[in-house]
Amino acid sequence: MKIPAAFFRFLALIVVTVTPTLAQETIVRGKVTDAGTGDPIPFANVVFKGTTTGGTTDFDGKFTIRAIRATDSIIASYIGYRPRSKAVKRGIDQVINIQLTEEKTNLQEVVVKAGENPAWPILRGVVDNRDKNDKRRLDAYEYDTYTKTEVDIDHITDQFRQKKVMKKIAQVLDSIDRVVGEDGKPILPLFITEGVSKYYYRERPQLSTETILRTKINGVGLDDGTMVSQLVGSTFQEYNFYQNWVPIINKNFVSPLADGWRLYYDYDLMDSVYLGDDFCYRIDFYPKSPLELAFTGTMWITKKEYALKQMDASIGKEANVNFIDRIKIQQELTKTEAGQWLPMKNRVLINISELSKQSVGLLAKFYTSNKNFVINKPHEQSFYERRINVAEDAQVFGEEKYWDTLRHEPLSSTERSVYQMIDTLKNIPVVKTYTEIFKAIVDGYYSLGKVEVGPYLRTFTWNSVEGFRIQGGFKTNSKYSKKMTYGAMLAYGFDDHRVKASGFAERIIDRRKWTVIKLSARTDVVRLGIDDDQLASNQLFLTAVRWGNYRRAYYFDEVSPSIKRDLFKGFSQRIAFRYTSFDPTYPFAYYKDPGDALVPGAPTYNKFETSEVFFESRYARDETYIQNGNERVSLGLRKWPAITFRYTRGIPTLFGSDYQFNKFRLQVDKRIRMGVLGVGMMTLAGEYIPDKLPYPLLGVHLGNQSFLYSQFAYNLMNFGEFVSDRYVTLRYRQFLEGLLLNRIPLMNKLKWRLVATTNIIYGELSQENRNLIASQTPDGSATYPTGYFSGTPYVEVGYGVENIFHFFRIDFIHRLTYLSKPDARPFGVLATVQFKL
Repeated sequence: MKIPAAFFRFLALIVVTVTPTLAQETIVRGKVTDAGTGDPIPFANVVFKGTTTGGTTDFDGKFTIRAIRATDSIIASYIGYRPRSKAVKRGIDQVINIQLTEEKTNLQEVVVKAGENPAWPILRGVVDNRDKNDKRRLDAYEYDTYTKTEVDIDHITDQFRQKKVMKKIAQVLDSIDRVVGEDGKPILPLFITEGVSKYYYRERPQLSTETILRTKINGVGLDDGTMVSQLVGSTFQEYNFYQNWVPIINKNFVSPLADGWRLYYDYDLMDSVYLGDDFCYRIDFYPKSPLELAFTGTMWITKKEYALKQMDASIGKEANVNFIDRIKIQQELTKTEAGQWLPMKNRVLINISELSKQSVGLLAKFYTSNKNFVINKPHEQSFYERRINVAEDAQVFGEEKYWDTLRHEPLSSTERSVYQMIDTLKNIPVVKTYTEIFKAIVDGYYSLGKVEVGPYLRTFTWNSVEGFRIQGGFKTNSKYSKKMTYGAMLAYGFDDHRVKASGFAERIIDRRKWTVIKLSARTDVVRLGIDDDQLASNQLFLTAVRWGNYRRAYYFDEVSPSIKRDLFKGFSQRIAFRYTSFDPTYPFAYYKDPGDALVPGAPTYNKFETSEVFFESRYARDETYIQNGNERVSLGLRKWPAITFRYTRGIPTLFGSDYQFNKFRLQVDKRIRMGVLGVGMMTLAGEYIPDKLPYPLLGVHLGNQSFLYSQFAYNLMNFGEFVSDRYVTLRYRQFLEGLLLNRIPLMNKLKWRLVATTNIIYGELSQENRNLIASQTPDGSATYPTGYFSGTPYVEVGYGVENIFHFFRIDFIHRLTYLSKPDARPFGVLATVQFKL
């Protein structure tokens, strides 16, 4: 059959007419975000529905996809979220934003098949090439950093909105529903800060420093941004997954790239894709046990270098971490000219769960962007002397246009509105009131502007010497002066009818090389062996020992001027003078000469005065401090120990001092990270006193007859039970996290954690100092007996459970030596309250 030529001409006309329409390109641009937090979701898949045409979002959640023959909708998906589709108009360039809702799913079961898991050769390649890719192999690096932090209240239920305090800010809440979009969850912003800084690092020796150049801080309850300014840099957002253990919120999480990766994780090779110019493998990973401190997520490994290109790692509420619903870390790395990879962008989200059904949760978001990398150009060691530096004009905010030039990328419309919302909240009276109450609970002091009243925990106490004791005090803060701090305390005992008081004045001479001069005076009563100076970090224990039966206590007057200065990185020197009097409340007496013990009728004494000067040197190589107003706060030790040496010299006759003496004390504190075994805390100390002194001036080892456990005390030793003039002591605490209890069915739901403790002390008391101890007081009464070691160390060991109802810890302590003493306690159960994640 012959087809007419006219028919072919007709078909050609149709093709020519229709083809332009069919060939017109459909372009879709947009952003994929988390419906619950408003944060972008990087690495999400976005495709035209029913096809494989599409792409992935970048680190900021943005995407652009295009197709000639597009379908009528696009679909976005990502692990841990419900997929979502949206309609598309064909043939045009359009913007479509998509919000994904988190999907609560259990970890998938692993199906073991014949042959090797295809992800394993890639993981071996990562470990084998770690030296080529890990930034720690660089001699030095530095870069410009922009950071952004936001803290919000989330999980705001309708029931919570009905509370009286929330009704007063309902109008603000109603305007906040738009923060995360039309289908997101409402949040209440509390705090937002931005910072621009310069970060420097050198490897040998390991040193780092960061200079905060500009900060912009706005938050509810933030009157002074001095401390926050030191926390906004990238120093506290350092995550290196090439390390075996990644420290987060003071806990160690095993990395999916650790040497022993097969012991902790299961892996699935899901895909291969180009990310920029790098062809990468996509590998999903899951912890073998959901209760372990491990991650769930996805990583992209380059085919050429076996380097980590991108990481998306999460920690769910199943992990043995308190108050945390989720921690999410997203990281994008870039290759340096030397071959190693440095983080270009980090995004961290911490979702803090509600404490009860009647409360709300918190959402903390941290974003870091790095650029202008310089590598292998280390500075002199002195350049890294301070880990954190804040420029003097860092808090000079400047105009918004000025900040637009500093940001590595512009703020979103939502983030801009957060500033306005916070300003509104800060001016609501009920918000101000609740903020002040919360700060008082945390600090122990209630702020009255330039003056803070407290500490409130010691307002009312009772003991056998004073009876009921009432106490009040105050101290000034940085609003009063950024150089001077004053404080005072006044107390009264209703049984001893004596007034107690204290006061101090402190001047900050230099904040950079922290230099402080202090003058203090005090008249009070205290238990023998309690040293407020050494126990200053355990205020709960100092409060607890104010209660109960004071078997050995004394009244004292004290005056002490002191100066402290940081001489160089990690090394501080303190020089102080102290005058002290001793007036016992219990039967106590001593001879002035050891030979008097053999002389019938030799006089005895029960009071004395001392004047002493001491020199204290402390070296803590990697301890980090931040300044909180006029105080300096330690963030703890990292890798290296802290070594403290103190020499004390007693000066006779000065201000009526009765004795000349020498004391030498050395102490080493070490935090020991032990991976799967948790963390160990060790204190090794020793003291030598070669002179003849009344035993209250020797080493009176701190006992504990309260019901509260104390890490600084020998918890089954009685107050004043042992005295030494030379001794060595070891205190060790092992925090096992959920190592054992996580593996016991049903019990693992409680998220309890085991702890183990050991306290050992071996000491001696010279015969001369034993002879100074009198058996009768000047009025003929029998004195309290005093013990000393007899060639055997004092040993107590313990085990316990912490994280009971998140806050409580119970310790079971066994005393192993000196059990024949009349008042010896062979076993004790002690408790304490603590806040730990």
